[in-house]
Amino acid sequence: MELVEGVLEFLANNIFGEVAILIGIITLVGLILQRTPVEETVAGTLRAVIGVLILFIGVDVFTEGLSSFQAIVSSAVGLEPPQADNTLGDFLGTHGGSVALVIALGFLVHLILVRLFNTRYVYLTGHLLFWIAVVTVASIVEIFGDLGQWTIVGAASLVVAAYWTLQPLLLAPMMRKVTGSDDFGFAHTSALAAYLGGKIGGKAGSYEQHDTEGVRLPQRLSFFKDVNVSTALVIGVIILVAMVFAEVDVAQEQAAAYDEDLNRWVWGLIAGLRFAAGIAILLYGVRMFLAEIVPAFKGISEKVIPGSRPALDAPAVFPFAPTAVMLGFISATAVFLVLMGVFAAIGWFVLVPPMIMLFFPGAAAGVFGNAFGGWRGAVIGGGINGLFLAFGQAISWGYLSDTAPELATLADPDWYLIMVLVMGIGALGALLGEMGVWLVPVVLLVVFVVWTMMAKRVGAEPEAEPLSGDSPFDAPDVSRAVRRDGHGDGAQDDDQGDERSER
Repeated sequence: MELVEGVLEFLANNIFGEVAILIGIITLVGLILQRTPVEETVAGTLRAVIGVLILFIGVDVFTEGLSSFQAIVSSAVGLEPPQADNTLGDFLGTHGGSVALVIALGFLVHLILVRLFNTRYVYLTGHLLFWIAVVTVASIVEIFGDLGQWTIVGAASLVVAAYWTLQPLLLAPMMRKVTGSDDFGFAHTSALAAYLGGKIGGKAGSYEQHDTEGVRLPQRLSFFKDVNVSTALVIGVIILVAMVFAEVDVAQEQAAAYDEDLNRWVWGLIAGLRFAAGIAILLYGVRMFLAEIVPAFKGISEKVIPGSRPALDAPAVFPFAPTAVMLGFISATAVFLVLMGVFAAIGWFVLVPPMIMLFFPGAAAGVFGNAFGGWRGAVIGGGINGLFLAFGQAISWGYLSDTAPELATLADPDWYLIMVLVMGIGALGALLGEMGVWLVPVVLLVVFVVWTMMAKRVGAEPEAEPLSGDSPFDAPDVSRAVRRDGHGDGAQDDDQGDERSER
């Protein structure tokens, strides 16, 4: 048994926990199954891995700015975040092994479900495999206490497998509208906000009339059409305005962390520029790995799991509407900050501004909202994310008090949904004693099976067919990475416009 645990923990920590390695292995296997020449197999695999690494380099660049922005905003509003007796570090110290086992076993069950029910989408967002497992284990322990390890692992593995299988399937019809194809799915815990953003946003506007990428601007403001320029300006102004109200020491501390000799106002300007640079790097990396993983997955779609597609992280949709990305983020942030003030004024809860969670889910919801309602939908989608994060944080903090309340401040919208379902069903199961923990996965798996069968019956999902092998983007050309023709970054070239006009 120790050997099995060791192998599963190794897979969880070194394969599923390393997105670049996971994507590289999937690409390699897919190309080998297609009997691609050795030189193309090596090159394609390395380009996919490098693309993912470039993506995360971009993420590191702008999330550094988001962390600083969070410190500035917290200082500006002058609120102290809530304190917890239990920490996430303590929880992982006692249950980290169980989390690793849940990731490995849950992913195996997920692959079996995809194969048996032809649900098509294989969940490949590595870091969320970890976090969904953490949230699920914490929710089970919160209700049932410390059960035997394999009881927790067994129940949690079935829960996460059901989520990983159902979530991309639920978003699939909308995803086809976003990307104009069925080449890959959406695998991110912002799905709830993205879904509502698309549904509600479509009622408020029209993609054909209000597409964020086609908005007409006066000639003097045409520079806003370049997403790099608009991002740098908007984020730079927001940071500088927040610094006006923040404590001088806090702003200076953030500036010193970047360069001890740098003036804090100059740092604020640079922070906005670095944020824009990080987004540009991220988009370039996304295009690079998508150009390899989608065609390579054709081998798996034909030989291993018929008709399957990769379900990928939220940034995979960002190149389809970069302006909607920023609108979603700004809208989410604005709604959250307003509610932060309201909650503090009525004495309910002191919110912690989760800038990274406001960005990724907010941006994704903005892209989905735009696909159905144009810029109005993008604003609504981001705003919905802000609502989820504010109310979710305030409500769920107390529910996680015995395990890891910090999860409430790190959460995406779907995390709160998982907590509600697991704890709600678990509370009923607790009446049956320790065996009641199995009620949670049983109910969720029944819902999964029924929903899948109904979706197939009414034709909401097409029959599983092998991938075409065509990439949604051409592989980025380094010589075109920096453009001077006024059309934005390398993530927005002419063939993207052709794709969107055909939707």
